[in-house]
Amino acid sequence: MKKRAPDWRRSRRATTRWAALGVLLGTLVGLVAFAPAAWLAAAVASATAERLLLADARGSIWAGSAVPVLSGGPGSRDASALPGRLQWSIGLDGLGFALRARHACCINGELRLRLEPGLGQLKITLPASTGAVGQWPAAWLTGLGTPFNTMQPAGWLSLSSGGLVAQSAQGRWLLAGNAALAMTAISSRVSTLDTLGSYRLDVTGGAVAQLALSTLEGPLRLSGSGQWAGSGLRFRGEARAAPGSEAALNNLLNIIGRRQGTLAVLSIG
Repeated sequence: MKKRAPDWRRSRRATTRWAALGVLLGTLVGLVAFAPAAWLAAAVASATAERLLLADARGSIWAGSAVPVLSGGPGSRDASALPGRLQWSIGLDGLGFALRARHACCINGELRLRLEPGLGQLKITLPASTGAVGQWPAAWLTGLGTPFNTMQPAGWLSLSSGGLVAQSAQGRWLLAGNAALAMTAISSRVSTLDTLGSYRLDVTGGAVAQLALSTLEGPLRLSGSGQWAGSGLRFRGEARAAPGSEAALNNLLNIIGRRQGTLAVLSIG
């Protein structure tokens, strides 16, 4: 007949198991609580195919800072950094998280995003804004490489939101709501003109997000439309010179797109 282990021995084994479980849980909590900011930087780089980098990331995922850099992607030598450091904090917000970001050079006050992770999905909400969320120098785009590194643009980009929601599911992104990107007083070293013009790109969400590019003013006339279905961007547009500006814009039009007479055809996807 098999003897039962003494009570003290069974108690010791149970205590050992609970202690091991406690150490494991404590380690996991510590990893989450003190997860380095570099982990967030790596996630952003992966999600953007290394087009957007959070360089010199410091602190933790929950409270950190970094230098925002635009890059041409893996293997590219092009890179352009914004001045100063982007600072962020992430905290609980109901069943999701609230991300708050500040950047003295470019964000108006505080930018707030709501993050709602789920099983195999992520929902990101940019609330409606009464004015511009922020403004960024157009020169930052040179980091993306061709054609911006050749054009060397100057001017300002500003983003406003009517309430935009981006949601990923099964590797596809869907947009709801709307936002607008204003491009103001844009110029280029390729042209002798002081200013090329001001433009607006409207984004309207739906099963297939719609993009519309229009010219507000200026001698360089841009127009176009496109769609983003979550798996890729398709955009078709054209650029032309206003009457009297053809000679000054000829070289720039050759860079912008494929020439068809007086037009430069823009095509993505």
